[in-house]
Amino acid sequence: MTRPTPALHTQGLRKTFGSTPVLDGIDLRVETGSVFALLGANGAGKSTTVRILTTLLPFDSGTVTVTGLALPAHAHTIRERIALTGQYAAIDDVLTGTENLRLTARLAHLPSARIDARVRDLIERFDLGHVADRRAGTYSGGTARRLDIAMSLVGSPQVLFLDEPTTGLDPRSRLVMWEVIRDLAADGVTVFLTTQYLEEADRLADRVAVLDGGRIVAEGPPDELKSLVPGGHLELRFATAADLARAATVVPGHDDPAALTLEVPTDGSLPHVAALLARLADEDVSVERFGVHSPTLDDVFLTLTARKATS
Repeated sequence: MTRPTPALHTQGLRKTFGSTPVLDGIDLRVETGSVFALLGANGAGKSTTVRILTTLLPFDSGTVTVTGLALPAHAHTIRERIALTGQYAAIDDVLTGTENLRLTARLAHLPSARIDARVRDLIERFDLGHVADRRAGTYSGGTARRLDIAMSLVGSPQVLFLDEPTTGLDPRSRLVMWEVIRDLAADGVTVFLTTQYLEEADRLADRVAVLDGGRIVAEGPPDELKSLVPGGHLELRFATAADLARAATVVPGHDDPAALTLEVPTDGSLPHVAALLARLADEDVSVERFGVHSPTLDDVFLTLTARKATS
């Protein structure tokens, strides 16, 4: 069976600034209607990748297709099918929210007869009704970000690029933005997300790629990436030092006498955890409480980038 045409596809993508390679052979495939997260530290090449995919920056070699069309030959048509929300809200502080949306609609050449309905729809969709007639300069950071994304959707893009969309937002505003992104994906919009917040990628993305030193060092679903690194353990806490000492002879691990805890390596599966606890019960070792700790995307990122730095 033929695979569906991906929303984004790069092969051997390279970009050099002067004598410095920024992207050194990037291969990416982003399926239509998915959320794809590109992770990397500052200077890893995330924004350069986004600028190339959005036709804003030429590349040196490789192939790039967006919505099935090749760059640079079809750049004009691709621009009509995509939208970009950068790291900082690109709104006019002097205009109201409604005026910002109407201006964006005119710049997108939306037919005049459709503008009012489209603006009303986006105001309702992004819960901007209570601020729609206020100057955007008076908005909070989270509200300004919602308006910024609403403006990006005026032309109903097939692919939305979000370059670190929650930078500078407070935790509550970040949660609201995550819900917006989930809703967009549910509506069939392909979302290409760059972020330094690894929890953000874990919560939102169908697939994640880790970019380091201009190369993709790992790519796959979040849970698959987390299985690449060690670090899962069962943390056992005991009431007495004697219980801790006895437990350490039954299920060897790393003990902390001051905290009365024992960390035992585990893959986190129910059978393995149950087996460890059963061994303690068979030896009549009393456990006060326990918790399973699994590797996170933070562990993946730090392990992979450290591995490359020392290789």
